[in-house]
Amino acid sequence: MTDNKLPMRAKLATSLSRGAAALSRATGRGDGSVIGGRIGLMIDPNLLAELAAGRQIALVSGTNGKTTTTRLTAAAMGVLGPVATNSLGANMPTGHTSALAKAGATPYAVLEVDEHYLKQVLDQTQPKVVALLNLSRDQLDRAKEVAMMAALWRDALPGRGLHIVANADDPMVVWAVGKAIADGTGVTWVAAGQRFHDDSWVCPECGGSIERNGEQWACVEGNLSRPAPHWTISGEGVVDDTGTYHHVLLQLPGRVNRANAATALAVAAQFGVAPAKAVPELAKVASVAGRYAVVVRDGRTIRLLLAKNPAGWLESFDMAEDVPTLLSINARDPDGLDTSWLYDVDFSPLRGRRVLITGDRAMDLAVRLEVNEVRFEHVRSFGQALSLVPPGRLEVIANYTAFQDIRAELDRVN
Repeated sequence: MTDNKLPMRAKLATSLSRGAAALSRATGRGDGSVIGGRIGLMIDPNLLAELAAGRQIALVSGTNGKTTTTRLTAAAMGVLGPVATNSLGANMPTGHTSALAKAGATPYAVLEVDEHYLKQVLDQTQPKVVALLNLSRDQLDRAKEVAMMAALWRDALPGRGLHIVANADDPMVVWAVGKAIADGTGVTWVAAGQRFHDDSWVCPECGGSIERNGEQWACVEGNLSRPAPHWTISGEGVVDDTGTYHHVLLQLPGRVNRANAATALAVAAQFGVAPAKAVPELAKVASVAGRYAVVVRDGRTIRLLLAKNPAGWLESFDMAEDVPTLLSINARDPDGLDTSWLYDVDFSPLRGRRVLITGDRAMDLAVRLEVNEVRFEHVRSFGQALSLVPPGRLEVIANYTAFQDIRAELDRVN
């Protein structure tokens, strides 16, 4: 909906939302993606729905990969015209409201959605497509148990007249989509992979065990099994739902990002975007909110990888090269205060390489690495780590606030 067609209250809320966001950016207090939406919704609680009206919208949700997949999807859909998106990861209704208000009138929007807020955002935005990436354990002190989260999705999806793009390799996602399929909702399955299996050994439908044989998985007692994927990963490319292979040249590392690219292409295809036209746009994405950014300092080439939960850490180990690696762990409010999740991560892939550790909870990490027989050096700061490693490449893997601390330190040096 254009600003001119908005009700007067919504026009005022939109204007003040933009102003608050701009003031936040100008004063260095943040990017404004939360405060702008919060003020807008205080003035008009229905503002998100009003701003969403008239746009064709895709939502992207899951435990891991939301921000990257949203960025790739927005790039793919950009061939159609301007796309509103919450590209910096503010993935709750305040962030969605701020993103749409800031973008003004655009025909399309791609919004990352925190998995806990999916039903609320579905209700308010009435999307054309929703992409469901994965479900796994997250912040233990405040996130819902995985099967409970899957059940909430399962009840939220039917009867909306949308199309679902979903990960065929995650049993929790497949089960969550089942009720919508029975209701007639169309689904495109993507073989996006699932490296972390610890949350999907038990069938959420009947309680039977889930057994795996290569890429295939199935409940041994019930009917839940891996659906045949429409989109797959093949080498350095993607095979679409017509069987056509597309070489996907990404600047982002790892198989997980080729899977994110496949999901993005599958979503864009539902809006009429030919994969051959979208693929070159994906190659332009170099980093996502600082993730995967490569910075050169004092002869060291530093790559930043964000990992917030066990599944994310395993994917980061797959992306990281066998070079000196700095791990940084905090346990501040945005991270979750409980670090016991470290024992859900297998750190053994780091054996044999030089590992340095830092962060507020480095000692928690130290104990975990001892258990996994990974040798490490404790450093007081990112700067000290940089001084101890020789010129060359340094991989940095950090959870949320530790990642932001390191980015800020790099910005100060710059």
